[in-house]
Amino acid sequence: FQAEDGIRDVAVTGVQTCALPIFGILGLSVIASLSGKSLIKGLISGILGLMIATVGTDPVSGVSRFTGGSPDLLGGIRPILVMVGLFAVTEMLTQISTPAWDKASSRDTRLKLPSLKMWKRLWKSQVIGCTIGTFEGLTPGGGGSIAAFLSYNEARRWSSHPEEFGKGAIEGVAAPECANNVVTATALIPMLSFGIPGSNSAAVLLAGFLLHGLIPGPMLFQKAPDVVYGLYGGLFAANILMVLVGLVILTPCIWLVNRPKPYLIAVILAIVVSGVYATDTALSDLWLVLTMGVVGYGMRWLGIPTLPMVLGAVLGFLVESNYRRSLVLSRGDHAIFIQDPVSLGLLLAAVALTAYTVWSEFIKPARKLKNA
Repeated sequence: FQAEDGIRDVAVTGVQTCALPIFGILGLSVIASLSGKSLIKGLISGILGLMIATVGTDPVSGVSRFTGGSPDLLGGIRPILVMVGLFAVTEMLTQISTPAWDKASSRDTRLKLPSLKMWKRLWKSQVIGCTIGTFEGLTPGGGGSIAAFLSYNEARRWSSHPEEFGKGAIEGVAAPECANNVVTATALIPMLSFGIPGSNSAAVLLAGFLLHGLIPGPMLFQKAPDVVYGLYGGLFAANILMVLVGLVILTPCIWLVNRPKPYLIAVILAIVVSGVYATDTALSDLWLVLTMGVVGYGMRWLGIPTLPMVLGAVLGFLVESNYRRSLVLSRGDHAIFIQDPVSLGLLLAAVALTAYTVWSEFIKPARKLKNA
């Protein structure tokens, strides 16, 4: 009977943790809306990202996979290296082969706060970012990356001008940044209350708490209320300082953009290389970033979007590790993913989101074109 009780306890634990892979699948469902005009190219990009996430050590068996015998790849390819390569290095390679951009005039470099008309245009995107960021922060394992992608996708879906997204739409900046900032604060709720970090930054903060002998949980608010209040006050001050610092450095940043392109590209490349190397002082990270940059340049030349690839690289390990862990706890029974109401709700949301995106962005326009 004790053995049976132990199996039952393991099964209950599996039901409680099975929501994490479904949560990652919900994030991957955004790939359909990030695919641009070609769903096939978007899926190719997403699969490449998932393939990158499988490099390293198997999360369950501990066997090395797709490392080519290199010990530098045993820890896997970090998503930050993929993002730096695809966004920074790829953009530099693109700018090298294009003419110089138009310089801003002295009038454009003056500081101007958003007008009331602009605030009215952004309110919908900010509400979307706040809502998704709050939900993601409260959900352990979500983090700012998933919140940013989902917020961008939903802001584009509900925007009156979705064709402007990907071409400098201000809503496409406001929604993910708002969600990312909200996640930073709301991720502290499960971390302080239960000791479960909701984001990477919360996990680092949790480690700092443990180093100082502070155990997150309900008793933390009684034993060390000064620490909790200090944390809240620090977050409040940080938000105010972000606005002040942004107002101060905005004009110098605009001036900096007007410098000659060769100088800017050289300085940016130096910052990228030094920053990547200083993280772990590993030359292998530099080669990975440069390789991702070349791959991203080729994808841009072929018209393949890079955002699905980044999304796959960010969520791939989360989905795989928690999916396999849930199956180990349930002894291979996939019914565990529909027994938990949270997991079932996230799964249905992912299916509905994917179906609606495919219908609204591919099937519906095709029918209109056919009828016309």
